[in-house]
Amino acid sequence: MEWDAPFYVIVAALFVIVMCRANATYWLGRLIQSGARRTRIAHAMSSPGYARAEQQLNKWGPPIISLSFLTIGFQTLVNLAAGATRMPLRRYLPAVTVGSVIWALLYGTVGYVGVESFNLLWARNPTVAVVVAVIAAAALAAFIVWRVRESRRRRPDAAAS
Repeated sequence: MEWDAPFYVIVAALFVIVMCRANATYWLGRLIQSGARRTRIAHAMSSPGYARAEQQLNKWGPPIISLSFLTIGFQTLVNLAAGATRMPLRRYLPAVTVGSVIWALLYGTVGYVGVESFNLLWARNPTVAVVVAVIAAAALAAFIVWRVRESRRRRPDAAAS
């Protein structure tokens, strides 16, 4: 994998890609939310609890949106939730812009180095490369399972079930 463009062009291209993806996810959330207002879910979405949750996301959401770009997968959920709660664009756009810059710089540097390292390992010993990839995937899966179990164990309603 060789990038024959200057670094700033690569980062700019990555920025455009992630801005388009994140904003598309935001607007998808808004569409879903609009559609849900026409269903039985509308009663729950008009409840005081939902209104409080929406208010909190709008209050604390921008920093969460920006920092979510340091994660894999979570950023999509955050952008979808921001759209579903109709976070105002004056709060969303600066946060998603900062997050997109972070993401573009991260993938333009560390991401590139990681891919190059894996390619080098693959060229020298494909078996070891596959073992490393399987171990990394298993570790990620174990971490996710552990977090889900911890979350369920700590919920107050878990004792009632």
